Amino acid sequence: MKLHLRLLFILTTLSFYSYAQVKPACSIRGKIIDLAAALPVPAAVLSLYAADSELVLLTTVSDEQGNFRFQALKPGVYKLRVSYVGFSPLFVKGIILGEKSLEKDLGALKISADQNSLAEVSITAVKPVVEMTADMITYNVNQSILGEGSTATDILKNVPMVQVDIDGNATIAGKRSTRVFIDGKPSDYMTSNIADLLNVLPSDAIEKIEVMTNPPVKYSADGEGILNIVLKKGFKIGFNGNAGITTGLQGNTNTNTNASYKAKSYSINGSAAYRTGIYKSSGQSFRENYFPDTTFYYDQHNQGRSRSSGGNFRSGLNWDIDTKQNLRVSVSYNKNNNKGNSGTIFNYLDQYKNLSRIRDQQNENQGSNYNLFFNTDYELKIDSNGQKLSVGLSLSRNASKDFRLLDRKYIFPQYANPVLQENNNNIGNKVLNLNLDYDKPLFNKRDQLELGIQYNYRKNDNDLLVQNFDFQQQQYLINMALTSRFLYTEHILGGYASYSYKKNGWGIKTGIRSELTSVNFDLSTGGSYALKPYLSLFPNFSVSRFFRKRYTIGASYSMRINRPRENSLNPQINNNDPLNIYFGNPGLSPSYTHQMDISFGVFGEKWSFTPRLSYSTARGVIERYRTVAPNGVSQSTYDNVGTNNSLALFLTGNYRPGKKVSLNTNMSVIRSDYTSLLNSTLNRNGFSFRAAGGLSLQLPFKTAFESNLTYSSNLNAQGRTQGSLNTSFAARKLFFDNRLNIRISGTDPFGRRNNTLYNEGANFRLNSYSSSNTSNLSLSINYRFTKVRKNPAPPATSVK
Repeated sequence: MKLHLRLLFILTTLSFYSYAQVKPACSIRGKIIDLAAALPVPAAVLSLYAADSELVLLTTVSDEQGNFRFQALKPGVYKLRVSYVGFSPLFVKGIILGEKSLEKDLGALKISADQNSLAEVSITAVKPVVEMTADMITYNVNQSILGEGSTATDILKNVPMVQVDIDGNATIAGKRSTRVFIDGKPSDYMTSNIADLLNVLPSDAIEKIEVMTNPPVKYSADGEGILNIVLKKGFKIGFNGNAGITTGLQGNTNTNTNASYKAKSYSINGSAAYRTGIYKSSGQSFRENYFPDTTFYYDQHNQGRSRSSGGNFRSGLNWDIDTKQNLRVSVSYNKNNNKGNSGTIFNYLDQYKNLSRIRDQQNENQGSNYNLFFNTDYELKIDSNGQKLSVGLSLSRNASKDFRLLDRKYIFPQYANPVLQENNNNIGNKVLNLNLDYDKPLFNKRDQLELGIQYNYRKNDNDLLVQNFDFQQQQYLINMALTSRFLYTEHILGGYASYSYKKNGWGIKTGIRSELTSVNFDLSTGGSYALKPYLSLFPNFSVSRFFRKRYTIGASYSMRINRPRENSLNPQINNNDPLNIYFGNPGLSPSYTHQMDISFGVFGEKWSFTPRLSYSTARGVIERYRTVAPNGVSQSTYDNVGTNNSLALFLTGNYRPGKKVSLNTNMSVIRSDYTSLLNSTLNRNGFSFRAAGGLSLQLPFKTAFESNLTYSSNLNAQGRTQGSLNTSFAARKLFFDNRLNIRISGTDPFGRRNNTLYNEGANFRLNSYSSSNTSNLSLSINYRFTKVRKNPAPPATSVK
């Protein structure tokens, strides 16, 4: 009996000891991609090793979508070898698994066609902030600490080739018209003011930003380039989320939270963000007005302050109905409010620059806008070879209200001619988008055929009510000369076909897109316009070659269109500044642009360098054009100003001397030549310039530092806008197993952001200077919470 008890005690002790030694199971997953064609690679062989051994521990193969997974791994450091017939082997080193990192997602691993002259390629598991391909620049937001606790507007300021103006509008350098997409869908269909949307979209919801100078034919042909903001969709099995708050010395705050739950066949996610901000600005402009019989001058000084707030709410569902069907649904809501006041002093100077009159204007404004967006996508996998059919539907409704009170009077030589004016502007948009896409791999998935049709409907209602106070009757009376209602309706039916080829390092893609456009708009003051439906064809071609495992060269061509839309067509007069009024031009015609790019890339173990040469020629260029009437009032409107030929050189480089240091830089030099029949002053040429540099450091004690500097100077049809040097930095410290993130960031610590405008016309010269309170220091606190369980997957094959 005692013997049995002793045996039982020993076995129990050993069991508890063995149990205590069991460590949590870990896993590694990722996706294999063909570098040249950007397509999944099925049946690639993956071999897993211990970091300090050449003995294979496990092997597996990628599925038809290129995905792979190793499961039930012990904590430790591993390396991975990827091999596929006709492609160079790829090594991924430094894969660390442990209690703090149970599951390692390596993301997209790109393999290239085999070139026998050089050794195998090695990469690390760290994804770079900036990735370059022949036709796209990708900025990985989650690899940049400057992007944490911020908004989409802040992130875009650090993306290569992207410029963000003082109003928050983002454009691609050298492109007159840039469209911003969210998950491949135009954001200007989601809101009437893109800057408002970007200013409340939290960075934690963004996975990456894609800069496309020659977008594929799958995308709308509008604009000379596309900025595509890709939101996060992939989440680990289980419950994940984070919450954070940012506050700054300038009175800015930003709170955000997001959470997701992923089960075997579905995932749900939601996010919310709320931000506040204070905006201060000042400016001065000096205009020389010269006519045959006289010359006089305007010296104008501005001061402004406004407070804004806004929220962003988003929820989504991703459901794998079965192995062949997937349904995605998302709903988002944005809300913005603003309130402010400003003052302007107008100094009237005679031909001898003596002060003759002074007029003072005080403005009060308040406004709000909202946007409700619904999107759903259904995908059907027709077979196991990658043939699939997808259907998408998007509905959007947004509205804005803007109220302004203008109080102006002459204060020198005496108080005289007081004017009180109220402007009420209500804008509403309704949008419907439908798309049907078909993809079919051909020739053992070497080639890819893509077909699709799209329909876009947009309706805009702009109602402007202007009232002036009658001091005799002591009441507001409608100003019929300025009050009007503008109704705009647009239908675009598009179709595309694309074919891509890849073999032995070559990647070729060609396609064509056709769009049938119908537009009509009406004015309450009289006048109905209907553009005759017109059909446009947009060819697209790109070729790339990856060779010797470190060089890539590519060329692309596309044709694009810049359609005049409601903002440029609407002839309603804005006289908030009575000496500088502006209005749209209902007589505008579409502008077509031919674009060609040649890119070259060379990649070393610690560095990369990618120059890109771009040429474009545009006819009927749409730009804002300023004239001055004999009474001295400047009138700005849009016009097809003429022809523009542009030659641009873009240089992008990255250097990583070690795993903890990264340097990146990008520069663009653009030569533009304008030719116009409107006015001889529009026949001008010159250079635009932009340069940016960044430093990223991984420091001891879970600390990181990052900084960026940018400078830009841009030419337009009537002059030049020159900006000052803008700087930003951020330092981050991690606590509690990397769950708590504390970050200090600063923007423009050496001074306010300044902009200078030089403008010239047939009878005027204008120098304008503005400054805004971008100098700021912010503190961010972010906490990540997660509860992860294992994701069932086919076991890897053990190699003995």
